[in-house]
Amino acid sequence: MKKKQLPSKRDIVPASSASSPKPRTVFSDEFKREAVARLRSEEQTGTDLAVELGIRRTQLYKWAKKFDEQTPGETFRSPGRPATSELSEVDQLRRELAKAHEELAILKKFDAYLTRLKK
Repeated sequence: MKKKQLPSKRDIVPASSASSPKPRTVFSDEFKREAVARLRSEEQTGTDLAVELGIRRTQLYKWAKKFDEQTPGETFRSPGRPATSELSEVDQLRRELAKAHEELAILKKFDAYLTRLKK
Protein backbone atom coordinates (compact mmCIF):
# COMPACT_ATOMS: atom_id res chain seq x y z
CA MET A 1 0.00 0.00 0.00
CA LYS A 2 1.49 3.33 -1.10
CA LYS A 3 1.46 6.28 1.23
CA LYS A 4 -0.28 9.25 -0.21
CA GLN A 5 1.92 12.31 -0.01
CA LEU A 6 0.27 15.46 1.23
CA PRO A 7 0.55 18.57 -0.93
CA SER A 8 3.11 21.14 0.12
CA LYS A 9 2.19 24.61 1.25
CA ARG A 10 3.37 25.97 -2.10
CA ASP A 11 0.92 23.73 -3.90
CA ILE A 12 -1.95 24.87 -1.71
CA VAL A 13 -1.17 28.59 -1.62
CA PRO A 14 0.65 29.75 -4.75
CA ALA A 15 3.06 32.62 -4.34
CA SER A 16 1.68 35.94 -5.45
CA SER A 17 3.30 39.23 -6.18
CA ALA A 18 1.29 40.80 -3.34
CA SER A 19 3.09 38.66 -0.76
CA SER A 20 6.49 40.11 -1.60
CA PRO A 21 7.57 43.05 0.55
CA LYS A 22 7.01 46.51 -0.81
CA PRO A 23 10.21 48.44 -1.54
CA ARG A 24 10.86 51.28 0.85
CA THR A 25 10.09 54.73 -0.52
CA VAL A 26 12.78 57.35 -0.08
CA PHE A 27 11.67 60.97 -0.08
CA SER A 28 13.97 63.83 -0.95
CA ASP A 29 14.93 66.50 1.55
CA GLU A 30 13.13 69.11 -0.55
CA PHE A 31 9.91 67.04 -0.59
CA LYS A 32 9.96 66.71 3.20
CA ARG A 33 10.56 70.42 3.73
CA GLU A 34 7.76 71.32 1.32
CA ALA A 35 5.36 68.90 3.01
CA VAL A 36 6.14 70.36 6.46
CA ALA A 37 5.72 73.90 5.12
CA ARG A 38 2.31 72.99 3.69
CA LEU A 39 1.34 71.38 7.02
CA ARG A 40 2.32 74.56 8.88
CA SER A 41 0.38 76.79 6.48
CA GLU A 42 -2.81 75.23 7.91
CA GLU A 43 -4.63 75.43 4.56
CA GLN A 44 -5.26 71.68 4.81
CA THR A 45 -5.53 69.25 7.66
CA GLY A 46 -2.66 66.86 8.24
CA THR A 47 -4.82 63.94 7.17
CA ASP A 48 -5.87 65.55 3.88
CA LEU A 49 -2.31 66.58 3.08
CA ALA A 50 -0.98 63.10 3.85
CA VAL A 51 -3.57 61.51 1.56
CA GLU A 52 -2.74 63.97 -1.21
CA LEU A 53 1.00 63.31 -0.90
CA GLY A 54 0.55 59.54 -0.56
CA ILE A 55 2.23 59.23 2.84
CA ARG A 56 1.06 58.37 6.34
CA ARG A 57 -0.17 61.19 8.53
CA THR A 58 2.13 60.13 11.36
CA GLN A 59 5.11 60.37 9.01
CA LEU A 60 4.18 63.94 8.21
CA TYR A 61 4.09 64.85 11.90
CA LYS A 62 7.40 63.06 12.51
CA TRP A 63 9.01 65.15 9.78
CA ALA A 64 7.58 68.31 11.36
CA LYS A 65 8.95 67.35 14.79
CA LYS A 66 12.35 66.53 13.33
CA PHE A 67 12.32 69.82 11.44
CA ASP A 68 11.73 71.68 14.74
CA GLU A 69 14.58 69.84 16.49
CA GLN A 70 17.26 70.35 13.86
CA THR A 71 19.43 73.36 13.20
CA PRO A 72 18.71 75.48 10.11
CA GLY A 73 20.42 74.25 6.96
CA GLU A 74 20.87 70.71 8.27
CA THR A 75 19.55 67.98 5.98
CA PHE A 76 16.88 65.52 7.04
CA ARG A 77 18.50 62.21 7.96
CA SER A 78 16.55 59.05 8.38
CA PRO A 79 17.19 57.11 11.57
CA GLY A 80 19.68 54.31 11.41
CA ARG A 81 23.26 53.83 10.45
CA PRO A 82 24.95 56.88 8.90
CA ALA A 83 26.35 56.62 5.39
CA THR A 84 29.86 55.18 5.20
CA SER A 85 31.11 58.44 3.70
CA GLU A 86 30.08 60.21 6.93
CA LEU A 87 31.80 57.76 9.27
CA SER A 88 35.15 58.61 10.73
CA GLU A 89 38.12 56.44 9.85
CA VAL A 90 38.11 54.88 13.33
CA ASP A 91 34.43 53.92 13.01
CA GLN A 92 35.05 52.40 9.58
CA LEU A 93 37.98 50.38 10.90
CA ARG A 94 35.93 49.19 13.89
CA ARG A 95 33.16 48.05 11.57
CA GLU A 96 35.65 46.20 9.33
CA LEU A 97 37.25 44.56 12.39
CA ALA A 98 33.88 43.38 13.69
CA LYS A 99 33.08 41.91 10.27
CA ALA A 100 36.47 40.12 10.20
CA HIS A 101 35.86 38.68 13.68
CA GLU A 102 32.45 37.41 12.58
CA GLU A 103 33.93 35.78 9.46
CA LEU A 104 36.67 34.17 11.56
CA ALA A 105 34.12 32.72 13.98
CA ILE A 106 32.18 31.22 11.07
CA LEU A 107 35.33 29.69 9.61
CA LYS A 108 36.29 28.20 12.99
CA LYS A 109 32.87 26.58 13.30
CA PHE A 110 33.14 25.21 9.77
CA ASP A 111 36.61 23.82 10.52
CA ALA A 112 35.29 22.08 13.63
CA TYR A 113 32.42 20.64 11.59
CA LEU A 114 34.78 19.27 8.94
CA THR A 115 37.05 17.79 11.63
CA ARG A 116 34.08 15.93 13.15
CA LEU A 117 33.11 14.57 9.74
CA LYS A 118 36.59 13.11 9.17
CA LYS A 119 36.44 11.08 12.39
